[in-house]
Amino acid sequence: MKRTILALVLIAAGAGTANAYGTSTRDIDAAQANEAARIRAGIRDGSLTRREAAGLEAEQRRIQQLESRAKADGHFSRAEHDQIRRAQQNASRHIYQERHDGEKRGWRRWW
Repeated sequence: MKRTILALVLIAAGAGTANAYGTSTRDIDAAQANEAARIRAGIRDGSLTRREAAGLEAEQRRIQQLESRAKADGHFSRAEHDQIRRAQQNASRHIYQERHDGEKRGWRRWW
């Protein structure tokens, strides 16, 4: 019984450090997964050129680095959360613009 309670307390303490100040990163992680899927879909359907896709993926890496730096000190503040969400909203807009700009990846036939 004591071990079970101790385990629950340790789990709760670990969860509390991940989202200090009541700020959760679940929405950030979900948005990153969604944006990565949108980029992959653009590559698959040809609506993104290789250069566009590379630029969008680089933007996603910069957002991931922003999140890593924000979490590095153990305190993930509301201001840091809002900064990352704004960056993600901008990235989402960039994905939309690049997928709908009329540029298509050229299909080369081998025959």
